[in-house]
Amino acid sequence: MSALTNNAAVRYFREAYEELKKVTWPSRQDTVRYSVAIMVMSVVLGAYFGLFDWLMTRGLAALVNLTS
Repeated sequence: MSALTNNAAVRYFREAYEELKKVTWPSRQDTVRYSVAIMVMSVVLGAYFGLFDWLMTRGLAALVNLTS
């Protein structure tokens, strides 16, 4: 064996490549579907938390104005 095949970094990448060949990757359609679902949920949660923050800010401002 040559020194290159005994190299730890070369061995690591070779083994990683072999493991990646065993992975079952999602189809293009599944990937698109999951990506769209994540984007929709991100927008919905962003709107929810934005509305919640706005309501809490307005409530706190009203509470501060009551004590003034």
